[in-house]
Amino acid sequence: MIGERIKRARTAIGLSLRGLGEKLELSQTAISKFEKGELTPSSKQLYQIGKILGVRTEYFFRQSIKFTDIDYRKRSNTPKKLLDRIHGDILNQLELWFELLDFFPDSPTGDFNEAKNIGFDVFHEEEVSLCADRLREYWELGSNAIPDLIDTLESKGICVITTDVDNQAKFDGMTTYVNNIPVIVISSKWTGDRQRFTLAHELGHILLNIADNLNEEKICNRFAGSFLLPDKTVITIFGIKRDNFELQELLIVKHEYGISMQAILYRALQCGILSQYHHQGFMRYFSKMKWRKNEPGDPYQAEKTDFFNRLVYRAIGQEFISESKAAELMQTPLSVFHKERMVEQWTQ
Repeated sequence: MIGERIKRARTAIGLSLRGLGEKLELSQTAISKFEKGELTPSSKQLYQIGKILGVRTEYFFRQSIKFTDIDYRKRSNTPKKLLDRIHGDILNQLELWFELLDFFPDSPTGDFNEAKNIGFDVFHEEEVSLCADRLREYWELGSNAIPDLIDTLESKGICVITTDVDNQAKFDGMTTYVNNIPVIVISSKWTGDRQRFTLAHELGHILLNIADNLNEEKICNRFAGSFLLPDKTVITIFGIKRDNFELQELLIVKHEYGISMQAILYRALQCGILSQYHHQGFMRYFSKMKWRKNEPGDPYQAEKTDFFNRLVYRAIGQEFISESKAAELMQTPLSVFHKERMVEQWTQ
């Protein structure tokens, strides 16, 4: 197990066998034997390895988890080294997550399977909006904007992981399951509207039972748009028929609902408000202005999650874990964590 973890931490920072060996003043062969389990590093060597690889010593002894049903979307030119780093970061966060959850006698999160049991079969594309509306109704979200999508999904039993490794915009999201709990992974480097659309898109992959003759990616895109901006809401905002939209109008809706201007235009097309002809005209204009990747106006603020930290403090408050275990879970020196904890107590 230690060997596997050395390899994972090494590849996560893009360090070669030779590179690690040189830093430890050991041969490449010795490092290879460590990773294959043919040779066990001493406690001093393990401490040095952890320091070089940027992990705490307890990392090497943490219980491993395994993904199931991995759906990993990436660009065709995504470097393997980048994928290794993302994969390592995701595994590290998930191990901490599920270690924390094990301390609770009853699950502190919702049960996503309750929603899934309602039934979301899709045989025709037109049924997707109904599925999105049905989920909103079941989760009691109404038809208005969802202010914090990560928080919403986490409260419903979905684990959301944000990775800050992807700084090249080459990672397009991931869904998987750990202990039958759905997990969605996004990048913390993205703008908020891209994060939210990806979250809703991945939610579609988890939730929907899509007929084999349909394009699953297209269906999940339709679900994402419908979930973030329901049909009735689109019609209420824009009216029944339009030939044109003001850019400021689109920008206002973007920041209210957390969905890109291009996705808003596509929703108007799907709802029959905008014709195919006028929609294509908008897309040509966006291409001409080089707005397809970076839309005009201020970007929608990225979302973040505080759910893990909140559960750590809850676990301390309910005396499920010690302060030292909490610091370990939050990857923070005990002295720093203690100081932050005392500030929390004094400000209540």
